[in-house]
Amino acid sequence: MSNPRIIAPSVANGFGAVGEVWRRLIRLAFRKPLGAFGLVLVCLQLLAAGLAPVIAPYDPYEQYYDRIMVRPNLEHLFGTDNFGRDLFSRVMWGAQISIKVGVAAVSIGTLLGSILGLISGYMGGKLDMISQRIMDGWMAFPGIILALAIVAVLGPGEINVMVAIGLSQVPPANRVIRGAVLAEKSNLYIEAARAISSSELRIMFRHILPNVMAPIIVVATIALGQAILSEAALSFLGVGVQPPNPAWGSMLSGHSRTYMLVAPWMAIFPGLAIFLTVMGWNLLGDALRDIWDPRLRTGA
Repeated sequence: MSNPRIIAPSVANGFGAVGEVWRRLIRLAFRKPLGAFGLVLVCLQLLAAGLAPVIAPYDPYEQYYDRIMVRPNLEHLFGTDNFGRDLFSRVMWGAQISIKVGVAAVSIGTLLGSILGLISGYMGGKLDMISQRIMDGWMAFPGIILALAIVAVLGPGEINVMVAIGLSQVPPANRVIRGAVLAEKSNLYIEAARAISSSELRIMFRHILPNVMAPIIVVATIALGQAILSEAALSFLGVGVQPPNPAWGSMLSGHSRTYMLVAPWMAIFPGLAIFLTVMGWNLLGDALRDIWDPRLRTGA
């Protein structure tokens, strides 16, 4: 009779692979504790954004006029605002707005910056010189000032904020990817691809692009924290996501400042959400950069 405790080789190999992944993750957490902490913060924000309809005990737009500026308690964990709206529910739903705006803005900025950096770095010559002088002028404007100028032209609103923040993040992504392409195109496999008459587009997108994906991911991760902070800043200034949408920046503005001394929780919890989220993405991005940068890895 066969022993029921004997596990099939394929299943055993599967368990072994999963166990190896967990061991590597644990070793990585010990090597990069700040990166692991950042990953935990990022996962908490993603869970809050994804499970907001389940976690949030109240409608974030519902006003309870008999519960205006109630202190944090078991019924309202973060208290209520001056309209009687539950702050815990609004912070949870605000995570959705932050993730949505941040991911869209980073996608615009990273995609456009990476394509321009790839073409500029690979082609070189006058095209590279002209494009980089344009990027120099683009980078002369601070990101938040450039985003403010774009929103002033397009008008406030969620879509316009995505576009404004995304365009402000093009130059940094362009510079990083261009540098990686310049280092990559000098390798021998590029010469081999040219020797077999591969087209320029094939060399750029089939050979070089996959080998510069690591810096692209790092740039996007760090830029996501900056995009969330920029969205909060624009909403705080009144030109971002408009009330009554539960954006963290707009929750910090207006009435939160008016009632700061009377109801400090109206500003503390949205501000804490912004702080932890941006810190989480920055720590995770720094850890990924340290892991994938060979110079930092060998020096560790």
